[in-house]
Amino acid sequence: MQRLCLSKLCLQSNRLIVRFLLSIFVFVLSAWVAPVLVLAQNPLPGEMLDSARPEINSAAVSTAAVALSRPLPDSPTPQKAKVIDKKFVAVMGVLGGAESLRFTTHKLVLDHEFAAGVPWVTSVPADRHLVVKYGGIYAAEFLLVYELKKPHSWLPGEKVIRKIWWAYPAAMAPIHIKNGIRSIRTQAPSCSVAECEGQ
Repeated sequence: MQRLCLSKLCLQSNRLIVRFLLSIFVFVLSAWVAPVLVLAQNPLPGEMLDSARPEINSAAVSTAAVALSRPLPDSPTPQKAKVIDKKFVAVMGVLGGAESLRFTTHKLVLDHEFAAGVPWVTSVPADRHLVVKYGGIYAAEFLLVYELKKPHSWLPGEKVIRKIWWAYPAAMAPIHIKNGIRSIRTQAPSCSVAECEGQ
């Protein structure tokens, strides 16, 4: 079995993995920061009362603002379902690792075959192109699984759908791992380049 990891190729594949994981981190971080920015732009209850009735004195406004900010004891506060928990992070981490294994080993095979001069590999795609392509695919899968796990009151049978949110990542992770192992086990062609072109 020939070795696929040359020093230059391993360095390039490590950079590819780091770029991919960094893009996912930025995507997840932006999803968590966006609600905070929206809340920061909305006026506070005291500011809304000041703009609505300028003739009310400041003591009445501050008392009303405090009264508005406290929840009523009789009204139940709706609990948001926690979507991103330890299980979600673990399942999506396994899927991300499996996809990284697949496209990294496939890229190494293409690099190695291109360097060997095989006729069926005419060019090797750029690392940035692969990171954007596969990062976008993973982000779409992440969003799909997130939406499957999140409660939707308008969706009939949503309790069943919320219970099987893990089915897609659980089905795809072994497929990606199998393809990655197949790429690792790739061996050099049995014929030389000149012999292969003649066939």
